[in-house]
Amino acid sequence: MSLLLDLALRLALVACALWGALALAFRFPAAPVRRRLVALGWLLLLGLLLAWHWQGARIGPALCLAVAMGTLLCWWRRLQPAGDLDWADDVAHLATGRVVGDRLVLDRVRRFDWCSRDQARTAWERREYDLTRLASLDLIVSAWGRPGIAHVLLSFGFADETGEADDFVAFSVEVRRERHEPFSELGGFFKRFELAIIAADERDAVRLRSNVRGERVTLYRTMLGERERRQLLLALVEEANRLALEPRFYHTIRANCTTLVFSLMRRITEGLPLDHRLLLTGLLPGYVHDHGGLVPGYSLRELRCRGEITRRARACHDAPDFSRRIREGVPGWESSKAEQGVSS
Repeated sequence: MSLLLDLALRLALVACALWGALALAFRFPAAPVRRRLVALGWLLLLGLLLAWHWQGARIGPALCLAVAMGTLLCWWRRLQPAGDLDWADDVAHLATGRVVGDRLVLDRVRRFDWCSRDQARTAWERREYDLTRLASLDLIVSAWGRPGIAHVLLSFGFADETGEADDFVAFSVEVRRERHEPFSELGGFFKRFELAIIAADERDAVRLRSNVRGERVTLYRTMLGERERRQLLLALVEEANRLALEPRFYHTIRANCTTLVFSLMRRITEGLPLDHRLLLTGLLPGYVHDHGGLVPGYSLRELRCRGEITRRARACHDAPDFSRRIREGVPGWESSKAEQGVSS
């Protein structure tokens, strides 16, 4: 029994040392060099407790660990997300919206013309959409060469007078970074970033990733019904409104571009199971495909190959019909007839 207690205490010391050092390194309110020094001091303190325990002491190291961790956790719980920092240009404004009859009014829709990764001609717009013309929902997955890791966007298409979707707005759940602040997946575990819901012109959202950042972008037509599409869009807007009023922290696992959308989908579609592919965002299309959410009659491999839009996006960078051209050959978008069939 004593061996188990000793092992448990040692593991607790090591775990608390690592977690506390990272928490302090990312969030201690000081300049980066001082944050690292504080984190090193924490490691030294818990290293001394571990050495004390190795000499045969139990109660003393355990009590000191409890006091140290209690103090650290009190500080940790007091950290609050902010809404008024000097944000990077692309996340300077959060989307908000309201419904007036059958019209959706979106404020702060981003429409940037990107020149490089960090420079763009900026524009934020108010847009109105006729919800009775909501005709499509596409899943857009942008990957940058890391297995299982990708960014997911939802693009809602609104039909013109002919019934074909020609006006697209993309929703993206993102990290809200401060100006000149680099992104860190590890920092996303330690309250380093706030959460953002961005509504953007599809040309902005897709071209940034395919043409400027050089990522591989794949588009999948979804089979969500008319009622469910509308419910998901309005749920996103409601969540965006709530986030604009009450800032939240981004979390690499619990609150990211996939898990937030999944939580909204579970309000609409009962019985959606949890799955490891909800954590590895690059695998999300496989989850959606297995649950009948993509165009039927194709394997996931076929949908991925035919939905690869990167080259088309680069070829038609300045085309006024950018959204139509990137969808050429994508299952569910081969023709207006196919589109109407899926939308019905």
